[in-house]
Amino acid sequence: MDRAQKEQLVDELGQVFESSGVVVVAHYEGMTVAEMQDLRANMREAGGSVRVAKNKLAKIALEGKPCASIAEYLTGMTVLAFSEDPVAAAKVIDNYAKENDKLVVLGGAMGDQALDPAGVKAVAGMPSREELIASIVGCIAAPAANIAGAIGAPASNIASILSTIEEKAA
Repeated sequence: MDRAQKEQLVDELGQVFESSGVVVVAHYEGMTVAEMQDLRANMREAGGSVRVAKNKLAKIALEGKPCASIAEYLTGMTVLAFSEDPVAAAKVIDNYAKENDKLVVLGGAMGDQALDPAGVKAVAGMPSREELIASIVGCIAAPAANIAGAIGAPASNIASILSTIEEKAA
């Protein structure tokens, strides 16, 4: 890798560190290529990305960024998982680490907030953006459904009373 490529990689990583809602650092020593491809596919489905980069270049890219606290985790064979959604990358990494003991979560950052492995697990347990939106819509729609049911109930009661009277008369 020549100097220009390294500078380009540092710029790309810098943009990732600035724009990501969460960045998770994990050791992946011993993982096969197929396992890494599976992790990347899972992360892509969730709207995130996985990146393996030289630790020294990643540390340079972290300088002055909100998530600079993760620099301490960049030792050995590390993989960076990130997503704009503050929960997606943490969920995927946490779930994958449960299935594959070769992936070990070291920590991460959510904005300028540093996360230890327990913090990453706690973030992974939070509902995603889509789940929160769905629950809010459900809360908003529930009263309207109750009102519609209450308005339609008297008419339904009258109709059933009339049908009962009609059956008795016949």
